Amino acid sequence: MEWGREAEMSARRPRTPRRQGARTQRPGSRASHGGPGALRAGRHARFDVGRRERTGLPEIVLAEGKSLQDLERLLRRLDTLPEAILISRLSGAQKDLFRVLRKEGLVIREIPGADLAVLHPGAGDRPLLGTTAALVTAGTADARVAAEVEGVLREWGARVVRADDVGVAGLHRLLQVLPALKAADPGVYLVCAGREGALAPVLAGLVDRPVLGIPTSQGYGRGGRGEAALLTMLQSCAPLAVVNIDGGIPAAVVAAQILRGRLRRAPPPSTPSGSRAGRTRFA
Repeated sequence: MEWGREAEMSARRPRTPRRQGARTQRPGSRASHGGPGALRAGRHARFDVGRRERTGLPEIVLAEGKSLQDLERLLRRLDTLPEAILISRLSGAQKDLFRVLRKEGLVIREIPGADLAVLHPGAGDRPLLGTTAALVTAGTADARVAAEVEGVLREWGARVVRADDVGVAGLHRLLQVLPALKAADPGVYLVCAGREGALAPVLAGLVDRPVLGIPTSQGYGRGGRGEAALLTMLQSCAPLAVVNIDGGIPAAVVAAQILRGRLRRAPPPSTPSGSRAGRTRFA
């Protein structure tokens, strides 16, 4: 059976209507979720509703490896929570399922350029309001991973300033945008680079803020698919932190914790009602 057809048939199965006026239990309660801090969906899924309270940041749903039926069941359970929930590493078939679910009333927004989506976009409080992150890519082939990073940070409220295609093959391009990046006063720099991955160590030697290196699976032959980029960043003389190849989500989460630390040290000014996280791109 084709995946798209399977998604459509799965979404059309009869649902038990939600009873009007039914009492909604507190998220994380034992009675409603099968255990403290857990929201159960089927036999296998147990969403960590208590993660925000423990770590300051909510759980992100990993869609990769989940069947369409399991993902649908989980999303319908998460639809009862009054907060934005990110879903990462989506397949084409899972995106087809989202189109069906949107027709049934679920509010799901896909983030352009990334295999990432948001259930209830903009709902709840946003833990990174008042912060700024700088996102830099070595080449256009790194755009998908960068879009994943940017999507997470912006959904959580951060302003993202971005400079693309400034790899070390033309070092003058980085030097041209560096003053504007520094002027934005970012709390952290994130660098997406494949092939030899040299952009991250170079930038780490030029700025006075934490740098997170994200090796991307670009390149071919020996050391290709991100292996050489990963090793270059691990061996950097200029200090920087490194995540796994194509690790946009973990990089965004680590960056968010760094930004939250800056917020605790210096609370940001109040944000006008209705304002949204911004984005600035430097040529």
